Amino acid sequence: MQNLDERRKIELYTDLKEIINMAEEGLLVAEKEIEVNNYDIDAMGIVSNIVYVRWFEDLRTVFINKYMTFSEMMNQHISPILMKTEIEYKVPITIHDQPVGRCWYVQGGRMKWVFKFEIASGDKIHCIGQQTGGFFDLERQRITKMPAIFQDILK
Repeated sequence: MQNLDERRKIELYTDLKEIINMAEEGLLVAEKEIEVNNYDIDAMGIVSNIVYVRWFEDLRTVFINKYMTFSEMMNQHISPILMKTEIEYKVPITIHDQPVGRCWYVQGGRMKWVFKFEIASGDKIHCIGQQTGGFFDLERQRITKMPAIFQDILK
């Protein structure tokens, strides 16, 4: 039977491998310090799971706004949409943590994009995740091709 220190080392190693894989297969496009607010925590004193989804959205928005503002998208009658979110929770975040979020752009094709995420503080990986999405034509009410600027970033 493994002791607690050995198990923690294995967990850290596994987390580190996942981060290296994200960095190798994508482009780090956003990194920001995340403020944990009192309304983010639940009765147990930890950040509610749904808050991580909001933080993923914040990170993705930081990236998107570098290339095209929401106002520009509205003028073109398009909007980014989310099709799938996957989150693996590892270590809870409390009000005392000072997490940093990172976002990698790993796929940008003609019709969809894929981002990978990590929320960490110090040597603790709190969660990793992935989102898949695309762009929506607001006039035609259907999925549309991604703007060329987003398709070309990974080329």
